[in-house]
Amino acid sequence: MEIFLKEARASSRVLSALSSRQKNRILGAMAEGLRNRSREIIEANTLDMQEAEIDHLSTSMKDRLLLNRERVEAMAKAIEEIAALKEPVGRVLDGWYTDAGFKIEKVSVPIGVIGVIYESRPNVTSDVGALCFKSGNVAILKGGKEAEHSNKAIASILQSVLEAHGLPKSAIALLPDSSREGVAKLIKQDSHVDLIVPRGGEALIRYVSRHATVPVVKHDKGLCHTYVDKDADVNKALAVTINAKCRRPGICGALETLLIDEAIAQEILPHMKEAYEAQGTEMRGCPKTLEIIAVDAAAREDYATEYLDNILTVKVVQGVEGAIAHIQEYGSRHSEAIITENYTTAEHFLNTVDAACVYLNASTQFTDGGEFGFGAEVGISTNKLHARGPMGVNELTTYKYKIYGHGETR
Repeated sequence: MEIFLKEARASSRVLSALSSRQKNRILGAMAEGLRNRSREIIEANTLDMQEAEIDHLSTSMKDRLLLNRERVEAMAKAIEEIAALKEPVGRVLDGWYTDAGFKIEKVSVPIGVIGVIYESRPNVTSDVGALCFKSGNVAILKGGKEAEHSNKAIASILQSVLEAHGLPKSAIALLPDSSREGVAKLIKQDSHVDLIVPRGGEALIRYVSRHATVPVVKHDKGLCHTYVDKDADVNKALAVTINAKCRRPGICGALETLLIDEAIAQEILPHMKEAYEAQGTEMRGCPKTLEIIAVDAAAREDYATEYLDNILTVKVVQGVEGAIAHIQEYGSRHSEAIITENYTTAEHFLNTVDAACVYLNASTQFTDGGEFGFGAEVGISTNKLHARGPMGVNELTTYKYKIYGHGETR
């Protein structure tokens, strides 16, 4: 571990010296490498999928794990989109002259060595590797054991491109000790690692947050809500809420609890039930919901559960204030939405709800770096400090002050 991390630190100095043109050319080669060796990636992923069947992983977990030609192509395109972004390093964020006569510039710089711990989705390996490379950071990657073969294949391709361009392969590397003990060591290596980004289950986030001595940006659970207001367009509400839950139930931006204004509940809930039944969604409702439609009763813990599955809890609330109160109690500060045609109500919701992403008349499944124009993201930060929401290349930088003097003394 010590040797591995020292090599990573040495690599960060090499990356910080690369020009934007050099980085973009290498990122282009990485994208082509994924395309040219897609069969190799898919064969490795097949092994992971076979083991997923043996281990009886959930349908949503297998969906997140699966790689096919379309998804490998999407990974390659994401790298090209990252390459096309504006250079994040060396931006002059501010500048001024002081009374003493010298010039100060506040300039963006790489964070350094970033450890990312993640589960299931092997595309994270290429996304994070490319985002860190673009922003001049070393990426230490710890994927889940369920994607071990896929992650090794992808990392090997990225490393081969680095070496072909005379760069150390330690700039994008899988953690050599992927055991729990290895993770425990990594998150305490504050002399070698500058930032830890855990993205995954609640237990992982809690463990890293409690035990890390390296600074942590949490990418916590997505307990997302959509509130349908009395002034909502019914057709719009149906389309958005069905998409938010059913497009991909296993992602962190998926809708978990549907909140319905009591003023419209009698009218809209029967339509909601019909639409969700067509999608095979299991609905669980509060007592007021059960008075209107026949679904299973929701327990209190249901409203605090991130299912990552095709299960939806429903609650009838007293207007926008009731919705905000429920979200404040149960939300994870990830993504929340309101469906309404009332501008005043919409702005009150958007301004009051405490979450990284707040939506008006749109699906919470848009909380994604690619959809935000970032190419990809390291994860969806639920922190309030440093980075919040989709964490792209600009969030992978910090800054320094450059002071230009002429012999001034104090």
